[in-house]
Amino acid sequence: MSIRHALLALLEEGPKYGLQLREEFEARTGEIWPLNVGQVYTTLQRLERDGFVESDDEAAPGPQKGFRITAEGAEELAGWLRTPPDLASPPRDELVIKVLIAARLPGADVHEIIQSHRRYVVELMQQWTRVKEEEGERDVGLALIVDAELYRLDSVARWLDTADGRLKRASLDPPAPSTTMPRVRRRTGVRR
Repeated sequence: MSIRHALLALLEEGPKYGLQLREEFEARTGEIWPLNVGQVYTTLQRLERDGFVESDDEAAPGPQKGFRITAEGAEELAGWLRTPPDLASPPRDELVIKVLIAARLPGADVHEIIQSHRRYVVELMQQWTRVKEEEGERDVGLALIVDAELYRLDSVARWLDTADGRLKRASLDPPAPSTTMPRVRRRTGVRR
């Protein structure tokens, strides 16, 4: 999540103080991601240094200092909103790493490890569903966050199911006849 761009978006609506930015950010994100006020002011200082925001008075630090977006800041925000996130390469996911390591670790029951993580994911999904039922109707921002989290957790549960099935099938398969042939040749079907 880009705090700097979220602050620029809030400033696009008009000048604001640092504490006001923190409160509005938290309110708009369903109070799921609390911001430290120090983080807000550090980010605002960097945005000011980069020419994306300007303040009322450089001599008045702290909560009485108002900020507004500059033309360069508006351009930066517009570019960020239009630019898709980098999804080309998979992120380093701790759960994926755990499963990969457990699959090769002598004495580890990878299937039990997968199932314990799956149970946890299902519990989280139930918790988020309760939040959505209780508060999602009143707060569209929170409902969108909960929906995103439910979709993410659902994909994690499906991946765990797929990984468990693939590892079970792999343990039943006989070992490959040769491990010296390069991967490219195996994929293309070329044999030596």
